[in-house]
Amino acid sequence: MKVATKIKSKVNRIQSGRIFKYSDLGVPRNEYSAAAKTLSRLVKEKAIKRISTGVFYKPKKTVFGELGPSESEQLRPYLFNGKKRIAYITGAALFNQLSLTTQIPKDIDLASRTKRPASKVGNINVRFVKSYAAINNKNYNLLGILDALKDFKKIPDLNKESAIKRITVMIAELTDREKKNLIKYALDYPPRARAFLGALLELSKIEYSEVLDTLKQSLNPLSSYFVGVTQDVLPNSKSWFIG
Repeated sequence: MKVATKIKSKVNRIQSGRIFKYSDLGVPRNEYSAAAKTLSRLVKEKAIKRISTGVFYKPKKTVFGELGPSESEQLRPYLFNGKKRIAYITGAALFNQLSLTTQIPKDIDLASRTKRPASKVGNINVRFVKSYAAINNKNYNLLGILDALKDFKKIPDLNKESAIKRITVMIAELTDREKKNLIKYALDYPPRARAFLGALLELSKIEYSEVLDTLKQSLNPLSSYFVGVTQDVLPNSKSWFIG
């Protein structure tokens, strides 16, 4: 089967409004040139539209005209490589998703292992920050919780007492394995995040005393970690060197 025929067949099976790249079409490197020509022809025929180099989508036709991809769909190529997650939303956009703030940011931060220059995706300004751990489909939500603890004092429009209750509930809803992994990933985070997590886990009476000890041993008892909460909100803060 000719490359052009294969590409057209695969594009026809893609859902309207869905963004795709060469990797989604299963194009071998030795066929990139032929595939590029075919996709350029499809762009000229208005069967697909190009967002950026190597990134396309099929416009969704409605009675009101053509619709482009949703915001989440526009971000998908930056979040996944095929089905493998390579990044996750962090910063203010994440804190809004977690109901820690009502503010909706203009820009979106994506955490990934590879630092990339800022980019514009449609009307969205995307900034890339370095993640503290390797990312996969099972752990990005855990890393998001740790990001919230790390940046707690920076979260805009924050009700600290309500936010702590919200994060405590999120941790309580994790499986035992996820809780242990949360502590494991925390060891790669700044000490203020480790101290904050330890205090919350201790208050929730977590049963893994040995891993809690590991968390506390990773902290310098001569240091004081400022996370933006007072002792009346976090009563065991002093035992975790939180000042």
